[in-house]
Amino acid sequence: MRRYRLPVLLGFAFYAALAIYGCFQLQFSFDFQQFFPRGDEDLDFFLEFIEEFDGDDNFLLVALEREPSVFDSTFLRQANEFAIQVRDLPGVENAQSLTSFGYPIKTPFAITTIPAIHLDDPSRYASDSARIMADERFVGNLINKRGTALVTVLKTPSLINLDQSRALMTGLDSLIATYDFPAHHYLGPAYFQTELVDLQIREVVVSAIVSGLLVTLVMFFLFRRPLGIAVALVSIALGLLLFMGTLGLLGRELNAIAALYPVLMIIVGTSDVIHIMSKYIDELRKGLTKEAAIRVAMKEIGLATLLTSLTTAVGFASLLTSRINPIRDFGINASIGVMIAYVTVILFTTSLLSYLSVDQIVKIGRQQAFWDRLLEGWYQFTQRRTGLIKLGAAATILLCVLGISMITTNYRIESTLPTDRKVTEDFLFFERELSGFRPFEMAVITRDSSDQVTDYDVLREIGKIEDHVKVFPFVQSTASITAVYRSINQAFNNNRPDAYVLPADEGRYRQYRALAERVPDVNLNLLVSKDRRKARITSRMDDIGADSIKVFLENTTAWINTNVDTSLVEIRATGTGLIIDKNAEYIRRNLLQGLGIAILIVCVLMALLFQNWRMLVVSLIPNLLPLLIAGAMLGYLGIELEAGVSIVFAVIFGIAVDDTIHFLSKYKLARRRGLDVTESIHLTFRETGKAIVLTSIVLFFGFLVMLFSASPPSVTIGLLISLTLASALISDLMLIPLLLRWLDRD
Repeated sequence: MRRYRLPVLLGFAFYAALAIYGCFQLQFSFDFQQFFPRGDEDLDFFLEFIEEFDGDDNFLLVALEREPSVFDSTFLRQANEFAIQVRDLPGVENAQSLTSFGYPIKTPFAITTIPAIHLDDPSRYASDSARIMADERFVGNLINKRGTALVTVLKTPSLINLDQSRALMTGLDSLIATYDFPAHHYLGPAYFQTELVDLQIREVVVSAIVSGLLVTLVMFFLFRRPLGIAVALVSIALGLLLFMGTLGLLGRELNAIAALYPVLMIIVGTSDVIHIMSKYIDELRKGLTKEAAIRVAMKEIGLATLLTSLTTAVGFASLLTSRINPIRDFGINASIGVMIAYVTVILFTTSLLSYLSVDQIVKIGRQQAFWDRLLEGWYQFTQRRTGLIKLGAAATILLCVLGISMITTNYRIESTLPTDRKVTEDFLFFERELSGFRPFEMAVITRDSSDQVTDYDVLREIGKIEDHVKVFPFVQSTASITAVYRSINQAFNNNRPDAYVLPADEGRYRQYRALAERVPDVNLNLLVSKDRRKARITSRMDDIGADSIKVFLENTTAWINTNVDTSLVEIRATGTGLIIDKNAEYIRRNLLQGLGIAILIVCVLMALLFQNWRMLVVSLIPNLLPLLIAGAMLGYLGIELEAGVSIVFAVIFGIAVDDTIHFLSKYKLARRRGLDVTESIHLTFRETGKAIVLTSIVLFFGFLVMLFSASPPSVTIGLLISLTLASALISDLMLIPLLLRWLDRD
């Protein structure tokens, strides 16, 4: 070991220099389309559909508030000027506001327009307001129901990237600052992307700092010597640096779950460091030389730590079964991180330790006596209270089954947005005052290639569907090609609100169709494909949840099959909202599939290590219980099972099994020395119990750090993992002794 320690340290120094460079290459991204389930037939249809239309994510809404009413000459002039100037911002393809909208009016000579708002004539504001507030095209879209907020709709590129979003939002903020609007709110993919990426960066930094402080505190109480604390902290920090730098060098993007990485690397590294250093200290206290102590630590703990790292990596790698890219990426990145932490500890940490004696690493005092008493008491409890432990396990399982039956997948966008942030306040403003964010579309396709969606018969079927969905209070701002003909019909009837309907007969419709192409500012290609065989019914829905929307879609489909001529047209729900909502279904399926694969692989690893089916049973049962507890907590706490939360189970299984491996590895060594079952369990408690309890404490508080996060999914993940890993410790130290005495008899 002495011969290689200097080259090892120099090698890590070189790698660290590369990692520092890699950290500056890290890229962050956030896009709702990241969460589209790949390989889904509805996704394939949607991607083909939007090739012939604009996507439903190419917008940015700016709501300008003024109490008690927006109908004020100064405010309206400023709003109109803003709507004109905003068109010059980077990424803005068009902008629309009520201040620039005109009503079509039929005259004896032609169809012309009159302004919706007569900006230069305040005396007409009262009549303008009454007409606008009675028009369903405007209320909820361009003005709220109370008439206190005016909306400017910006058309932006579909699938807008982060650089474009930043440029647009920077320009928009600068432009808004030149006006004295009382309040303003944003809604749209560009805004979400910019704000949530900035939040990700903050979360990564904060979680790394808080976790680092926590680990420093733990190491101080554990070792009480500057050199011992320094070795542990440098090893953990190096593992984190190498991991983040490696991600940067590999060009891996950090997505919405990236805040977990620092916490994960710090606590996994801490666990490995505590086990290897505790064993090294124990061997030095027995009188072994530094060289011999390192060899024993690497032989006994190194193998167990390798296996724990492999099982943890397998737990994360099980996420590769997911169809959702951010979850797949997290599984790959976390697996890489776990192995980097292992290599760092087994090579770098042991190289540093070989320079130090026991009194340089740890201060031996009354704390050792405390641990001896605690673990002896725990051991005695497992011997004397076997019936109570069995009863507790059975009761826990029954409660878990009940809790799991209560799990909901009614995912809502609001539940994933950061707390106490303007982006969330703005989202809730649009949900409360306007049409909200969640897009909903239905594709209409003619069955016969000779038919067109602008034919009267087809148009009537589209109108039926549109009128049906508008009845539901959570469906907002429904629009389709019928809006063109409803508007013309209204223009022919003095713009009466009740005349906003389709023409009553085909003759009148043909008259309107001749005029439709000549109506100013009407672009039929937004609602109809170029070949006129496809049309879209577009709307926005309240954030009522994925399961609720699924029920609505099923009921709507049943209504269409009964009331619409499906021999004439094919109707299919589509849009980004539908695709994102399908995550719930895939999460449930992939969760079980991924865990099954992970458990199978861990079984193989356990079988290779212990070569005994009884030990395989002993290792699995205590680690399945924490999974049940995690599922039950989702049900009892009413936490929605969504993309971010679904990784909890992989993390729990991957990490919880580590303590089991350390316990059983020590037990196996004791049995090989000729000790009986009782003596082997007792020895394992004394020599491995302290490291297991300490690492579990670090894991508990390490993930609990995520309670400081502004992201609700991160808070949920931290709380679930912390509590279930605490239960995993109790499960290991209570159930494993019982199972060993039952199955591994002398």
